[in-house]
Amino acid sequence: MLSDARLDELLLQDAPHGDLTTEALGIGGLRGRIAFAARADMVVCCSEEAARMLERCGATVGAVTASGTALAAGEVFLTAEGPAAALHHAWKVAQTLVEYASGIATRTRRIVAAARAVAPGIAVACTRKNFPGTKDVAVRAVRAGGARMHRLGLSETLLVFPEHRAFLDPADGDWLRALKAREPERKVVVEVADAHDALDLLRAGADVLQLEKLAPDAVAAVVALTRDRVPPPVVAAAGGIDEGNAAAYAATGCAVLVTSAPFFARPSDVKVTLTAA
Repeated sequence: MLSDARLDELLLQDAPHGDLTTEALGIGGLRGRIAFAARADMVVCCSEEAARMLERCGATVGAVTASGTALAAGEVFLTAEGPAAALHHAWKVAQTLVEYASGIATRTRRIVAAARAVAPGIAVACTRKNFPGTKDVAVRAVRAGGARMHRLGLSETLLVFPEHRAFLDPADGDWLRALKAREPERKVVVEVADAHDALDLLRAGADVLQLEKLAPDAVAAVVALTRDRVPPPVVAAAGGIDEGNAAAYAATGCAVLVTSAPFFARPSDVKVTLTAA
C-alpha cells in the first residue's frame, strides 16, 4: 500500500491552497456520503489508498473491497461518510488513482488468464516501462492483476541488453564469465534477438535467455534446444506480448512472459456518487 506521505502528496497536488469552490459555497461542514462503484467489469486496485485518502481528509470509511478483487459492473467497492469538505477534497484524486491503477490491474489479469489457460504454471512479469514517477502505483497494480515485476529498476538485477554488448567484444564470452564472477549471487539475464545468439550465450553461461520479439515458433525452438541442458536455462519471451498472443507464447514452453502492455491499458471507469447525509 502507498504510504500516507505519498497520498498526502497526491492530495496536495490537487488542492495546494484548499478547495475554493466548497469553501466559497459554505457547505464544507455539512455531512455527506460518498460511494465508488465499477461502471464495467474490472479488477479493482488502490481501493485501500482511496479509502485512506478519505480518512486523511477527515471522513470515516464504511466499507472497502480489497485490491485484486474482480468486480462486476455496478458493484460498489468503497463507501465513506463525513463533512462535505473532506469528501470533496479526496473525491477526484481518489477516483482517478483507482481508475488508472485498476486499468493496469484489469489488463494484467487478462494477460495472466490467457497465458495460464494454456500453461498454468507460467509466470507473467511486467517491465519497468511505467510512466515515470508512478512506479509505486504501477507495481501495486501489476501485483493486484496477478503478475510480478520483471525488474524494479537498474539497481538490483543483471540484464544485459544488445546495447550493453555493443561495447563488448561480440566474439568473446569472457565478459559474461567475468560478470558472473563479480556478481556471484545474481543470475545473469541476457536479451537476444535470434536463436543462434541465444545458444551462443547459453554456452557462455547465461542463466536466463530473454528472447526479444521472436515469434512463438522461434521461442518454442529455443526451448526445445535448451531443455536437456543441466541445469536448463530460464527462457523468457518478451516484446509485444499482450492478451491477444499470450496463449500462443505460453504454449511454447517458456517459463516467463515479459510484457509492458498493462502500462498502456485504458483506465477503468469508476462512478462516484456524492450525496448529503
